[in-house]
Amino acid sequence: MSRPATLGELRESGWISRPVKEELRANAIERLRQRRPLVEGVVGYEDTVMPQLANAILAGHDVIFLGERGQAKTRIIRSLVELLDEFLPGVAGSEINDDPFHPISAHARHLIADRGDDTPIEWVHRSRRFGEKLATPDTSIADLIGEVDPIKVAEGRYLSDELTIHYGLVPRTNRGIFAINELPDLAERIQVGLLNVLEERDVQIRGYKVQLPIDVMLFASANPEDYTNRGRIITPLKDRFGSQIRTHYPLDTELEVAVIEQEANALAVDGLTVNVPGYMTEIVAEISQLARHSPHVNQRSGVSARMSITNYETLVANATRRALAHGEHEVVPRVSDLDQLVPSTAGKIEIETLDDGREGQVLDRIVKAAVLETFRARVRPEHLGALVQAFEGGLQVNTGEDVPAADYATVLGEVESLAGVLGDLGVGESPAAVASAVEFVLEGMHLTKRLNKDSIGGRATYRGRG
Repeated sequence: MSRPATLGELRESGWISRPVKEELRANAIERLRQRRPLVEGVVGYEDTVMPQLANAILAGHDVIFLGERGQAKTRIIRSLVELLDEFLPGVAGSEINDDPFHPISAHARHLIADRGDDTPIEWVHRSRRFGEKLATPDTSIADLIGEVDPIKVAEGRYLSDELTIHYGLVPRTNRGIFAINELPDLAERIQVGLLNVLEERDVQIRGYKVQLPIDVMLFASANPEDYTNRGRIITPLKDRFGSQIRTHYPLDTELEVAVIEQEANALAVDGLTVNVPGYMTEIVAEISQLARHSPHVNQRSGVSARMSITNYETLVANATRRALAHGEHEVVPRVSDLDQLVPSTAGKIEIETLDDGREGQVLDRIVKAAVLETFRARVRPEHLGALVQAFEGGLQVNTGEDVPAADYATVLGEVESLAGVLGDLGVGESPAAVASAVEFVLEGMHLTKRLNKDSIGGRATYRGRG
């Protein structure tokens, strides 16, 4: 069906105007009835954050999300656009998306007074009803609320004419969702300008005797005030947010893995097949989990979920580089690839140490602990006895980035019991998969003090403890 194109046609269609909070509430109720998630693509918040968000929307509250970096605060806010109606009618040519039945701008009021039912209507897609501003110290009231437009004055209008106003981001998001990221970074005198938006639901521009009763649902994100040193949210503004919701990092390794699998971008290379064993993904996830509990890592700064994602991508990238160097057609990350995670980790955590060079040691301990935890969870000890005996009998295995995958097959042929261990890991029989599994098992046996390990550069030799 064609949509109404004039105000008269809109009246005849039976369309009913409703505030944006009621619109969000109605669409949220429909999703809840269908048992669909309010927000798509966010993992690990089903039983914690999402119920609070649903309550806030049902109550018609403006919301502030508090949480450390990398906790999907911005993604949640942007995804809420899907709770808006797909299209909404507005007065054609309006800068602030005027409601045809309740116009608030001078342009829309004059147009409707002049043309009545023949006033043209345009249909606005929900993607255009979302506004966002990253709070920075140089953000001004003009950016958010509005200012006199000198060009319009130069065209001959009087300063007292409301049409000389250049609307800011908040009025331009009228009948939509407006988000402010990193709210504490907004200067306190600018935060004051938002008080009317949240309570009286209007904006006042300059010295004009004009109040615009805008219809907007406001969301904001911030780091918890107990550790941010960049600024604060003034108490009157914080008081005006109806709900304050705390976000969090994935609560366990399983959820961290789910985040990695959803977000990581492992770029394919023509002619190569990428296969990442589950235990390698778990190691990457466990590194982040352990870092969030390490006394050597600044927990006030946080350990972003982005660290897991970038570490995974780096792991696959290094395995790809190795496969290309050896002319192999399958990319399977190994434990030796974990040495290359320093560049993707260094900028994601802050080490609590005053000694130069300790960062690498701290990260090395975390990686080893992650491998150990995964090994204990994945490999049954009863499968290791015969393997230990083989090493006590003189078996030695060299591993490293410069060792081709095919060389690991000889180990599998020499030690029959190794097949049972690989069965625990569920890897395939390809040389690359076997190489990855062998390195994981050998490193796990070393960390559980069953084998000795000699490391020189990027190579390692595993041997018995005798």
